[in-house]
Amino acid sequence: MAGRSMWRATTKLLVATTTLGGGAAAATIASSDDPAMALKLCTNVPLRLYRDSVTAATIAFDYEYSLWGLPEGSAERAKAKHEVHMRGARRLEELCFRNGGIYIKLGQHLGQLEYLVPEEYVRIMRESMLNRCPHSSYDQVHEVVKKELGGAPDEIFDEFDPIPIASASLAQVHVARTRDGQKVAVKVQHTHMTDTAAADYATVELIVNTLHRFFPSFDYRWLIAEVRESIPKELDFLVEAKNSIKCMDNFRKLSPHIADYVYAPKVYWNLSTSKLLTMEYMEAAQVNDLKSIQRLGIQPSDVVKLVSETFAQMMFKHGFVHCDPHAANLLVRPLPSGRRSIFGRRKPQLILLDHGLYKELDYNTRINYAALWKALVYSDADGIKENCVKLGAGDDLYALFAGILTMRPWNKVIDSSVDHLVVKGTDGDRSELQIQGPSLESFLIIGRVSSEAVLESMLLQKRSLLSWINFWIQKILLEGRVCVMHIAVWLLQLQKALTL
Repeated sequence: MAGRSMWRATTKLLVATTTLGGGAAAATIASSDDPAMALKLCTNVPLRLYRDSVTAATIAFDYEYSLWGLPEGSAERAKAKHEVHMRGARRLEELCFRNGGIYIKLGQHLGQLEYLVPEEYVRIMRESMLNRCPHSSYDQVHEVVKKELGGAPDEIFDEFDPIPIASASLAQVHVARTRDGQKVAVKVQHTHMTDTAAADYATVELIVNTLHRFFPSFDYRWLIAEVRESIPKELDFLVEAKNSIKCMDNFRKLSPHIADYVYAPKVYWNLSTSKLLTMEYMEAAQVNDLKSIQRLGIQPSDVVKLVSETFAQMMFKHGFVHCDPHAANLLVRPLPSGRRSIFGRRKPQLILLDHGLYKELDYNTRINYAALWKALVYSDADGIKENCVKLGAGDDLYALFAGILTMRPWNKVIDSSVDHLVVKGTDGDRSELQIQGPSLESFLIIGRVSSEAVLESMLLQKRSLLSWINFWIQKILLEGRVCVMHIAVWLLQLQKALTL
């Protein structure tokens, strides 16, 4: 009886989504800048919509049927849930690759959502979506360059390598040389991505909303809202170019002490449009390429500190945060000035790529978030609860929210020992947290920068001599506290080394 009921719901889902899907195609044709091509593309919409419907219905039916009657908390239910998670993730992976377009981007989003979606989905999407992105043929690249810049690649550039050096879900990158001899990276959007994105987004939204209607426990409408905000920005490469300029301006104005250590490639505005972006070509190592970094004479620990400092400054001081910082978008090279540390080591410069997606934090969110991280790093349980509530995680969610942010269990978060945020590596901790997360050095940097942001906000609220004096007293105390914690960490590391 239950099986027949679920099958009827599944059938309704297929019928509803297929019937309503024509609207997505019509909207795409009407809004496209190339209606004839959009019409051709939209002949595929019914097929893609059917694929979506079958996959969504199959996954939902699998969950309902496979878990039916199994007691909550039982070993049988846990085993069945793991298996159905794996099947659902594989089905979704297959759908993303068959449909392409923003489906690849959606899969990449899922791969970054530890704690919010099942671990099986995170692992499978992360393993596949970054390594099997679509490629445009050279003929398609030729078409985009000619349409956007008014000439074929060999007419616009002195040299243009037809083989891309990198490909992502929305675009691919070619190496070229300008007429004045400058080596550049040309980011070319996959053909007709804007047209397919409109149709794909509409169909995905329809599927998710319909699924929620028939299966209320499957509610991923929040993910659609995220994609609705991010995809249009990522499809406009001029937004990416402007973001890179704003990012560098923020470091120069708000974080001048590390401005020389962070860099974004120069944009060639005369060779850039909303669908094609020409940038300075960067010779550098990926942030996770340990051997290359060492060959450059750079200490890997200095890179860790610089990455942590860079993103802490973005979050707590700038309120303008790069939202796609995976290894391919973070490069490292020696500081161009040649400056070295007191031990003679070459200092690193962090190069930020792919500025298509940033998150802007309003003043209150930025300061409350900084205050929360200050409390997390310094084991202030009351501060953690207070600022979690301010950020929307109520009294019953603050422990979970703290665990998501630190990737540590609650008992470690509020432990007052200096290394309270270090996971010792027990199987239980690793299973609960899925990944080990940031180093203690990173947490100390986050604690310092978040504390500075909170102090600076207090100074702005009360502009007086006494508040200025209090600010500097608190600043000195903060530096002293961080220094003591660094010494304690060094002693812990020394003790560990001596016991080996």
